[in-house]
Amino acid sequence: MPLTKSANPITPASPSALKAYFLAARPKTWIASLSPVLIGASMAAYAKPLIFVLTLLFSLLIQVGTNYANDYFDFVNGADSHLRNGPKRAVQQGWIAPSAMLMATLAIFGAALLIAIPLMVIAGLWSLFLAALCIAFGVLYTGGPKPLGYLGLGELLVFTFFGPVAVCGTYFLQTGTLNGSVLLASLAPGFLSCSILIANNLRDEKSDRAANKKTLIVRFGRTFGSWEYTLAIAAAAAIPWLLVFFHQSPLSITAASLILPAAYPWIKKAFRFRDPLELISVLQGSSSLLFLFTVLFCSPFLW
Repeated sequence: MPLTKSANPITPASPSALKAYFLAARPKTWIASLSPVLIGASMAAYAKPLIFVLTLLFSLLIQVGTNYANDYFDFVNGADSHLRNGPKRAVQQGWIAPSAMLMATLAIFGAALLIAIPLMVIAGLWSLFLAALCIAFGVLYTGGPKPLGYLGLGELLVFTFFGPVAVCGTYFLQTGTLNGSVLLASLAPGFLSCSILIANNLRDEKSDRAANKKTLIVRFGRTFGSWEYTLAIAAAAAIPWLLVFFHQSPLSITAASLILPAAYPWIKKAFRFRDPLELISVLQGSSSLLFLFTVLFCSPFLW
């Protein structure tokens, strides 16, 4: 049976409070929030360094707040149970009380809003709506009466906010303009962030199904998820070539397409795994692919 809100005893090997909050922030996935800001700023040649730093912090805080909210709401909704194969969750393990995690979530999102104030001054009041939207979807992803992540909308939200919204928003804050090449480039981190989510959902299919968390993989099956994972990486790898052919971007950015052959071990495992625990390495490998893409894509714009 899924754990209830009262079923979170403190475990003997509980980490310190600071370490528990750090682990709950899921630092191994932070590249998903950092990558689109780095890509957008590099294409703008880092025209406004202070604004770049604030944008980077805002994006990171939104992801950390979303991860905290996910830890809290998945516990409340019963999605974190003994069936789960992923890393331990702080609330489910009893490392952090549910009420404390909820307060931490609100504090992180509040800090994100404070950091966004100078960004709003530059971009205009419309950006207040965008910042509020980022926070709202961070909460509604696993919270509320109809959690969006439980309805199979996870990939759409991750693609949108870790792709076009973050890259284009960053570029606009740096330059005050937008163009087709930036929009096209923004698709790549969106696809690769989706690959991280897909690897996570493949691993958690059994526990998600038991908790009635209807991800696309729960709805359409493991084979669908394996192909979805492969196509997300392949689509990201194609973006640099499209930028070269249609927007005269530097040919050297095509080095970022090397993520496709580099992804072969993870793609192979996504199709052939027998134990969901094997997908922990796929999840880590997917984060590494996004990091590699970001470094290879951004480097030509810095010279």
